[in-house]
Parts: sequence; structure tokens; C-alpha cells
Amino acid sequence: MKLNHFRDMVAIVEHGSLRAAARHLGMAQPVLTRSIRTLERDLGVVLFEREARGMTLTALGKLFYQRASAVVNEVQRARDELAQHQGDDSGTLVAGLSIMPHVGMLPYALSRFRQRYPSIRLQLIEGLFPDLEMPLRNGQIDFYLGAAPRVPPAPGLISELLFENTRAVVARRGHPLAAAGRIKDLAAAEWATTSIDYNAEEDLQNLFARYRMGEPRIMLKTRSALSLMVALAHSDLLALLPIQWGEFPLTRDTLTLIPIKETLPGPPIVLIQRPDLPLTPAAEFFCDLMRRCAPQPRAARST
Repeated sequence: MKLNHFRDMVAIVEHGSLRAAARHLGMAQPVLTRSIRTLERDLGVVLFEREARGMTLTALGKLFYQRASAVVNEVQRARDELAQHQGDDSGTLVAGLSIMPHVGMLPYALSRFRQRYPSIRLQLIEGLFPDLEMPLRNGQIDFYLGAAPRVPPAPGLISELLFENTRAVVARRGHPLAAAGRIKDLAAAEWATTSIDYNAEEDLQNLFARYRMGEPRIMLKTRSALSLMVALAHSDLLALLPIQWGEFPLTRDTLTLIPIKETLPGPPIVLIQRPDLPLTPAAEFFCDLMRRCAPQPRAARST
């Protein structure tokens, strides 16, 4: 087996077909086909099922893909690391971020990172740890920074607590309930939730149950921060979000935090990475910037 066999297999999986993978790799499709057949012969297993609609991984192919992907990604990361240590500040950095770092840390870290590493291709993936765990383990992303998972990561990953966090009720400016003083004042309101900050629907239901407010009226569910921003700015919906939304530059003039008396706990913010391999200099610098941009502890409010 050669490294190019691993590369070719990963390309087929990630691009969905022989034709797309060949185009991405800049090779003829028959050459790519021979590469995969050679790999299958060397391994003594069938990696792909050939179907009219394309190629799909077999059960053994799925197992091998995890290893092959890790090898390919680490080789590229090793090349980036060596280049960066020699002053060639190029390469790719892939970070998984939940919603809080996007609104509360990234706006202050991004420009400084671009100044230091203007040639780095930065890819940011919005999501939560459970969805990003496998890409982190196989090296597709460098690290995850965001809401702590409810279940600690399995062996093979380490988690660093950056800070504890709280939530707030977010509404459009001029909302009829903008002056509400207690959570119970919001019992009859309509709500929007998002799946990019834990299971917000379940958390909202638990909050209502804690204060004996019945069931929340959840009228909108979104899967992106952009959808949520538009919905809140152009309706009377409310949302339970990280408190940093109150200072987010893109929404500071359109959204506001309702100043209720109760403290609303949020998930801690953590940095999760693999302990066996170091981050590239660029990834380490980005992590350090994000740490320095972490919000300072706020004075506790009464409950």
C-alpha cells in the first residue's frame, strides 16, 4: 500500500463519486479505479460497493476509511507544521465552533489571526461536539471549541475548561416584553430554538418546569445562527441564548437581552483536542487568541 492509495480512497468518499474524486485529484478516472482495485487487493477486502448511482462503502470499507482519513489528514498536517516552523506560513486550519465562540470570541480573534497568518486557509465549522467528534478523531478538524458535551469525551481526546457560561433571553429591540423583570413574565411568549447550542428545546422546557410555567410555546426551530438572527429581528419570538449575544457586533443594534432577575445557567465552554499529536503553530496561535478573547467572569446575580 502507498500513501496515494489512502488519498484516493478518501477522495472518493469525500467527493461522492469516482468522477468527482478524479476531477479533484486531477487524474484520469481509469487511473483512480486501478488505484482502488490495487488497495482492495492488498487489503484482501472489498472497500466499495459499485452501484448504478455511485460507490458506497462496505462495512469493512467504513472501518478502513476512518484509518485512511486519519493518515491522510495527519500527513497534510505534518507538512503544514514543518512549513510553518520554517517560516512558510501556509496550510489549512479547520476548527469546529459552537454558537457561543462564533458570537463572543471569534469577532475579536479573527483579525489578529489573519494579520499573523494571512496565507492560512481557515475553515470554520458550526456545530456541537457530538456532531464533530468523529471528524476530530480522524483529523478532519484540528480542535473543537464550544459548549461542553453532556457526556465527557471518550478516551483519545482531552477537554480543557475555558470558562463557565450563562444564558440570556434574547429579543428584538422594542419587543413588548423587553422590560420584563422575571422569567415568569415570559410564560405566555412565543419562542424560537436552535439545535446549534445543545438541545435548546429541552433546556427551555426544563426552565419552564423549574419555575412551574407550563409548557413553552415553541413556534420556530432553526439549524443555523443566521436563521435565528433573522427570526428574532423580524418577529416577537424570544430565544434562550449564550449571554454573549448581547455584545455581538452584528446584532447589537437589532437585538437586546431582556433583563430578567434570574440567572440562567449555560453549558461550560471547553477546548477539546487530541492529546497524542500537537497542533500546528497556526492552530495553536488561533487557540491562544480564542482563550484571550474569552469573556471575563461576570458578577453573580440573585436567583
